[in-house]
Amino acid sequence: MSDDRDSHGDLDLLPDAVLRLDGQRRIVAANRAAAALTGFAVSTLVGQEVSAVLDPRSKDGKPLLVDGWHHSTAIRSVRRLPEHEVTIRRADDVDVRTYVTGSYQRNGDGGLTGAVLALRPAGIRGHQSATGIEIVSTVSHELRSPLTSVKGYTSLLLNRWDRLKDDQKRMMLEQVNHDADRVTRLITELLDISRLESGRLVLRRQMIDLVALASSVVEKVKMEYPELECSLQFPDGLPSVYADPDKIVQVLTNLVENACKYASPKGIVVSADLGTEVVAVAVEDRGEGMPETDLSKVFTKFFRRAETKPTGSGLGLWISRGLVEAHGGKLTAASNPGVGTTFRFTLPLFAFEELHS
Repeated sequence: MSDDRDSHGDLDLLPDAVLRLDGQRRIVAANRAAAALTGFAVSTLVGQEVSAVLDPRSKDGKPLLVDGWHHSTAIRSVRRLPEHEVTIRRADDVDVRTYVTGSYQRNGDGGLTGAVLALRPAGIRGHQSATGIEIVSTVSHELRSPLTSVKGYTSLLLNRWDRLKDDQKRMMLEQVNHDADRVTRLITELLDISRLESGRLVLRRQMIDLVALASSVVEKVKMEYPELECSLQFPDGLPSVYADPDKIVQVLTNLVENACKYASPKGIVVSADLGTEVVAVAVEDRGEGMPETDLSKVFTKFFRRAETKPTGSGLGLWISRGLVEAHGGKLTAASNPGVGTTFRFTLPLFAFEELHS
């Protein structure tokens, strides 16, 4: 890697890797970001022909800048290099996909005298772009089911109101209310993804009763899973905690629903333990459990176990961990194959700001 003596003035102020080439495609200047990207010190890059030191190749694998400039440079009005994907070879012989853009330098007669190139790793942008598209796709898929239900029941109520019995109307309205809550949750999760990634999540904390909150969560989940058998095991005198009730409902609902969906709705236990500074809440299922290889991935985006044939977005646990950590707590998972899985999260008994003042 290079030090300040290897750098070239203001180029080091730029976040992207920058290379300046002369008319023979030799590198005459480079910045520290270029050294970091390529693995070569700036002093090593300067003076070398770019094709010899970096072995640039196009998306289809063809070598670039070996026998001359691109044929388009013969047109004197061409002064800009449009962004395109180029694979380069680092000093450690590892190939790196980059996006390259830049401008050509010409003399007064329009003759080509060199170029300035900016390189950015393609992996970062590619991952972010794919992630964004996948989020929209998966959440849109998840929204379709409850919205279809809402539309169907409301149309039925409007068209056959006088012919429906009161108990039928009540059932349909309860289902519409439940599905509307589900849509609200999905939209909230979509917003939480953006806020968690940008560090703009705002918590509206207040003192909350975990026993009452857990009881309400179980009752709501039971609407979707009528066969749910879930016991609450909370110690007497459990103190209230300072947290955002909506976010904790979101976390606990996700954990109980996951237990129903991926394990079994029967035999679930929601419990709590009181520590000196935290309260730990656990959701334990009686399913097949998970191997260690899967357990280490459950909190990553879009992770869904193939064995379970999941229908969810793969975002719930990632969001839940972010919400718990925003409170100053931790969300962990433990599993005993053949016995079950336990998700456990902690919440401070005091304000997060007080603990870190």
